[in-house]
Amino acid sequence: MAKSANLYARIEPEVKEQAEAILNALGITASNAITMFYKQIILRKGLPFEVKLPDHPLDVSRMTTEQLHAELEKGYAQMQNGQTIPAEQAFADIRKEYGV
Repeated sequence: MAKSANLYARIEPEVKEQAEAILNALGITASNAITMFYKQIILRKGLPFEVKLPDHPLDVSRMTTEQLHAELEKGYAQMQNGQTIPAEQAFADIRKEYGV
Protein backbone atom coordinates (compact mmCIF):
# COMPACT_ATOMS: atom_id res chain seq x y z
CA MET A 1 0.00 0.00 0.00
CA ALA A 2 1.35 3.42 -0.93
CA LYS A 3 2.19 5.72 1.92
CA SER A 4 0.31 8.90 1.16
CA ALA A 5 -1.31 10.03 4.40
CA ASN A 6 0.39 12.74 6.42
CA LEU A 7 0.41 13.04 10.17
CA TYR A 8 1.29 16.28 11.92
CA ALA A 9 1.97 16.34 15.64
CA ARG A 10 3.53 18.95 17.88
CA ILE A 11 5.80 17.65 20.61
CA GLU A 12 8.54 19.08 22.77
CA PRO A 13 11.83 19.32 20.84
CA GLU A 14 13.77 17.57 23.61
CA VAL A 15 11.34 14.62 23.62
CA LYS A 16 11.64 14.35 19.83
CA GLU A 17 15.45 14.45 19.94
CA GLN A 18 15.73 11.85 22.69
CA ALA A 19 13.25 9.48 21.02
CA GLU A 20 14.83 9.85 17.58
CA ALA A 21 18.31 9.19 19.02
CA ILE A 22 17.03 5.87 20.40
CA LEU A 23 15.21 5.05 17.16
CA ASN A 24 18.37 5.83 15.15
CA ALA A 25 20.38 3.48 17.37
CA LEU A 26 17.76 0.81 16.63
CA GLY A 27 17.83 1.56 12.90
CA ILE A 28 14.20 2.64 12.82
CA THR A 29 12.92 5.87 11.29
CA ALA A 30 10.38 8.00 13.14
CA SER A 31 7.85 7.30 10.36
CA ASN A 32 8.32 3.53 10.74
CA ALA A 33 8.01 3.79 14.53
CA ILE A 34 4.77 5.74 14.21
CA THR A 35 3.47 3.18 11.70
CA MET A 36 4.33 0.37 14.14
CA PHE A 37 2.57 2.24 16.92
CA TYR A 38 -0.59 2.72 14.82
CA LYS A 39 -0.60 -0.94 13.74
CA GLN A 40 -0.37 -2.00 17.38
CA ILE A 41 -3.32 0.26 18.21
CA ILE A 42 -5.31 -1.49 15.48
CA LEU A 43 -4.26 -4.99 16.58
CA ARG A 44 -5.01 -4.35 20.24
CA LYS A 45 -8.02 -2.11 19.64
CA GLY A 46 -6.46 0.41 22.01
CA LEU A 47 -3.13 1.70 23.17
CA PRO A 48 -0.39 -0.97 23.20
CA PHE A 49 0.60 -0.10 26.74
CA GLU A 50 -1.09 0.56 30.05
CA VAL A 51 -2.03 4.19 30.68
CA LYS A 52 -2.25 5.01 34.35
CA LEU A 53 -0.66 7.17 36.98
CA PRO A 54 2.56 5.61 38.29
CA ASP A 55 2.67 4.16 41.77
CA HIS A 56 5.09 6.61 43.34
CA PRO A 57 5.73 7.20 47.01
CA LEU A 58 3.35 9.62 48.67
CA ASP A 59 3.99 13.30 47.96
CA VAL A 60 3.78 14.99 51.35
CA SER A 61 3.65 18.43 49.74
CA ARG A 62 0.28 17.55 48.18
CA MET A 63 -1.30 16.04 51.28
CA THR A 64 -3.73 17.72 53.61
CA THR A 65 -2.87 17.75 57.29
CA GLU A 66 -5.49 15.04 57.87
CA GLN A 67 -4.02 12.82 55.13
CA LEU A 68 -0.52 13.24 56.53
CA HIS A 69 -1.66 12.36 60.04
CA ALA A 70 -3.52 9.30 58.73
CA GLU A 71 -0.40 8.07 56.90
CA LEU A 72 1.77 8.67 59.96
CA GLU A 73 -0.70 6.75 62.14
CA LYS A 74 -0.74 3.91 59.64
CA GLY A 75 3.07 3.76 59.66
CA TYR A 76 3.18 3.86 63.44
CA ALA A 77 0.69 0.98 63.67
CA GLN A 78 2.73 -1.06 61.18
CA MET A 79 5.86 -0.45 63.23
CA GLN A 80 4.12 -1.58 66.43
CA ASN A 81 2.92 -4.74 64.66
CA GLY A 82 6.45 -5.60 63.51
CA GLN A 83 5.68 -4.90 59.85
CA THR A 84 9.05 -3.32 59.15
CA ILE A 85 12.14 -3.97 57.04
CA PRO A 86 15.70 -2.75 57.53
CA ALA A 87 16.41 0.69 56.02
CA GLU A 88 19.12 -0.78 53.76
CA GLN A 89 16.58 -3.15 52.23
CA ALA A 90 13.99 -0.38 51.82
CA PHE A 91 16.46 1.85 49.97
CA ALA A 92 17.66 -1.06 47.81
CA ASP A 93 14.04 -1.85 46.89
CA ILE A 94 13.37 1.79 45.99
CA ARG A 95 16.53 1.98 43.84
CA LYS A 96 15.57 -1.23 42.05
CA GLU A 97 11.94 -0.19 41.48
CA TYR A 98 12.75 3.29 40.18
CA GLY A 99 16.04 2.47 38.47
CA VAL A 100 18.17 4.86 40.50
